[in-house]
Amino acid sequence: MSKKISSGEGLKSTFKSMDTEEFLDIYFNRPIGYVWAIFFNKLNIHPNVVTILSIILGAAAGYMFYYPDMKHTLLGIVLLVWANHYDSADGQLARMSGKKTIWGRILDGFAGDVWFFSIYFFIALRLTPVWGIWIWLLCALAGLVCHSKQCALADYYRNIHLFFLKGKEGSELDNADQQRRLFASRPWKGNVWYKLFLYFYGNYTHSQEQMTPAFQRLMGVLKEHYGTEIPQSLRDEFRAGSLPLMKYTNILTFNTRAIVLFISLLLNVPWVYFVFELTVMNLLFFYMRACHENLCKRLTRQIVEGYER
Repeated sequence: MSKKISSGEGLKSTFKSMDTEEFLDIYFNRPIGYVWAIFFNKLNIHPNVVTILSIILGAAAGYMFYYPDMKHTLLGIVLLVWANHYDSADGQLARMSGKKTIWGRILDGFAGDVWFFSIYFFIALRLTPVWGIWIWLLCALAGLVCHSKQCALADYYRNIHLFFLKGKEGSELDNADQQRRLFASRPWKGNVWYKLFLYFYGNYTHSQEQMTPAFQRLMGVLKEHYGTEIPQSLRDEFRAGSLPLMKYTNILTFNTRAIVLFISLLLNVPWVYFVFELTVMNLLFFYMRACHENLCKRLTRQIVEGYER
């Protein structure tokens, strides 16, 4: 087993794709998560249990950031990094053991929300004596508006990229209509939690679709002309245009924002993180969206004009 780990063969098999992994994940988070995954697999621990542990660690990290002293700050940083390693390990463990469940998907999406809700809440509470209600308004704007949209679009673009790279089986690209049909097809009796998941996930997917009108148009044209069999040449062309944007999807998810958060906490200016969210991250968000929409428009024109000739 150790030989397999050192060779990297086993580790790479737990990646979604090298296209969508970033440097810090490849050489730090994923290797550590993989070791944890092997450990939990030997103990026959279910990936969902690992996800729950990551939720507890991430929420505890947020609580530590309420205190301004260095001891609590460092402890919070360690807990959040640890939570992220478990968040990596649960997916790797699921792929390693074949224990993929709908509840795992629900919990995995819920984990990051709990971490950052706790972080935002306790930082705002910490700064209230100085900032008053204004820190809560800044926190709400940065977290509920900007953070949620940035992460939702980044997640959507990565799944789109995986769809064109690996097909439906290698991606979690869903659509709102599909989720609504599933919601309507299941009775409430015995399916309360699943129905609630479908409701909120359907709304989440709908919000992703609203932010990507050109991509929705492209998918409609692809379905009209090719059905489910998209030509490999088109897949390759989309991948070539989408690949440079994957670095922005990674910046807009965890690692970069965590580094900025840690620096702001260590310097005892945690409000800087909220400002960073509102400025730098938003600029990247709009730039990434514009590039992706332009790519989709270009390919849509190319397909339509090709059939009109």
